[in-house]
Amino acid sequence: MRRNQLIAAVGICFSLIVYATLARLAGRPVLVGHHEAYWVVVIERFSAYGLLGFLLSFLLPGRFAMACGLLLAVAVGLELLQGLTPDRDPSLLDVLQKAAGGTVGVLLAQVILAFLPRPLS
Repeated sequence: MRRNQLIAAVGICFSLIVYATLARLAGRPVLVGHHEAYWVVVIERFSAYGLLGFLLSFLLPGRFAMACGLLLAVAVGLELLQGLTPDRDPSLLDVLQKAAGGTVGVLLAQVILAFLPRPLS
């Protein structure tokens, strides 16, 4: 049952990231307002991918490389797709911010998983 809940959480988080990445600027969700400072946007990207990495790491326990690889593929893929949207522009710096957030999320989850008791088999 817990695995199904993790799959649903990853799916919801991923869908929200896809929507925020590919939506037109006027329809994009924002924290502060449409004229928010750049550091707020960086925090949004970092935390969204951090949450996705955290959830993916719990879904794929012990598979650090796979979780990081999936996050990197999602970040690069969505950034490339963002180039097809007329009012958005892809950036390598955005990919690096997203990959860093995802990696921090995966590392945090791996530390937590290391201290959780293992289920008896």
